[in-house]
Amino acid sequence: MTPHIEAKKGEIAKTVLMPGDPLRAKLIAEKYLENAKLVSSVRNIYAYTGTYKGRELTVMASGMGIPSMGIYSYELYKFYDVENIIRLGSCGGYTKDLKMFDLVLVDNTYTESNYALGINNDNCHYISSSASLNQVIKETANKLSIPFTTANTLCTEAFDRYMVDMNKMLLRLPNEYHITGAEMEAFALFYNAKLLNKNASCLLTVVDSYYYNEEATAIQRQESLDTMIKLGLESAILV
Repeated sequence: MTPHIEAKKGEIAKTVLMPGDPLRAKLIAEKYLENAKLVSSVRNIYAYTGTYKGRELTVMASGMGIPSMGIYSYELYKFYDVENIIRLGSCGGYTKDLKMFDLVLVDNTYTESNYALGINNDNCHYISSSASLNQVIKETANKLSIPFTTANTLCTEAFDRYMVDMNKMLLRLPNEYHITGAEMEAFALFYNAKLLNKNASCLLTVVDSYYYNEEATAIQRQESLDTMIKLGLESAILV
């Protein structure tokens, strides 16, 4: 056990699906996993292990933000021998290229956070997902005829809708990275994977658009995530 996860060694699968919301982790486990067992609930961050189509998987929440994702993904990789984590989340679109409810597979993520500096004395602000894991997701999406787009995203430390001047933030973004949307956890996940020689990917559903000035309702958010969850599950059993 770790300070944040109470599961015993062996109770967490080698591949983990990681939504941010603990209740979404619970929903995925109860709806899709067979023989799902709650193996950790410290701080109400739920982790369930069961099987999907005969393959053992764990679904665990990450909480919100870089620090929370940083803690949980590090402990899963380092102390529970997890090899693959697929984040399942939502994002905002910043350009015309990302439309409402598009499914996004993140290639690279940029952050202004000093997470890498804090954990590893590394002045790193741009990092890639795992190419091999992304390739499995791409092939699975094509096989299932699930449309998706690949993109570079921003990983923020502040919820962008609450920023005093979001336009100033957008002007700071390096043009060469071609950032099209934003979320709040992927950088910590990708960096921990790199640090510990593991695999990490991030699937996102666009639920609001700064460019189009649109925002999904609570019902639309829930319904739009089902395709992403299916793709995550079908990909997870192949790694």
